[in-house]
Amino acid sequence: MTTISTINLTSPFFLAGVPGLEDVHGWIALPVSFMYFVALLGNLCVLFIIKFEQSLHQPMYFFLSMLLFVDSVQSNSTVPKMLFIFWFNNREISFEGCLVQMFFVHSFSIMSSSVLLAMAFDRYVAVCHPLRYVIILTTPLIMKIGVLVVIRGTILVFPYPFLVNRLPFCQSHTIEQTYCEHMAVAKLACADIRINNLYGLFIAVAMGGIDISLITASYTLIVRAVLRLPSREARYKAGNTCVSHVTVLLVAYIPALFSFLSQRFGGHMMVSTQIILSNLYLVFPPMLNPIIYGISTKEIQKNVRKFLYSKKLLNKKI
Repeated sequence: MTTISTINLTSPFFLAGVPGLEDVHGWIALPVSFMYFVALLGNLCVLFIIKFEQSLHQPMYFFLSMLLFVDSVQSNSTVPKMLFIFWFNNREISFEGCLVQMFFVHSFSIMSSSVLLAMAFDRYVAVCHPLRYVIILTTPLIMKIGVLVVIRGTILVFPYPFLVNRLPFCQSHTIEQTYCEHMAVAKLACADIRINNLYGLFIAVAMGGIDISLITASYTLIVRAVLRLPSREARYKAGNTCVSHVTVLLVAYIPALFSFLSQRFGGHMMVSTQIILSNLYLVFPPMLNPIIYGISTKEIQKNVRKFLYSKKLLNKKI
């Protein structure tokens, strides 16, 4: 065991990128780098506006800030290395670095789902109990929810690095991925990985099932409450407050679902297709979430225009 542990800690891994498409890695990097740039710019812009605009210091925007922060950390833990692979063929990653990246990718993925669940609860209270909204969603409660989001993601993914570290890697060290995904790394081991497989499946099904079930229950109650409203205008106004969140839910869960199904049951699917699908949820949500809320939320639009207008006036004075 000592010899195996030493091999694991000293031998680097190599990320294959997108096998079969090595000749077009440079072209693949162009849309990835564009989406990454838009994600960074959009997230920073919206977070900046929420932080410094007092009118946006409300529960809905606090949860949005959590989501954008989690998205930013997750994309920053994978996309820079991905671009180094595509542009410079820099595939090497240390064993320790691989475990760290694995932890960040999976833990912040769970945190993202947890924040989406919290946002569903926020919309439920806003639509079903509007008069008690401020009383229920107090700042201390929001802070506690934020702490629970971090604890949940950390505790559930904490076993991953240890489950991988115990495995002997005496054959190929080339990971057929652009990042250190748990099962992609575990499959390289020359040992029984049933525990890794079962625990990964448990996390995906249990956590995804719990979050999606609770979100569905929240929106079932929201739809019932909206349909009971007396006027069409009131129904439209109440329903419109949920449009952004529903869109973000679709953007987050659809790529994740395709990624999960392709990796677990896509035995006849091309490896390159599986990898591209598994990377969608790393680059799409961070890019689209600030755009979705920026387009559909009047308060954010108003403050973006105000910020740009103040910059324009400042440049004229200079």
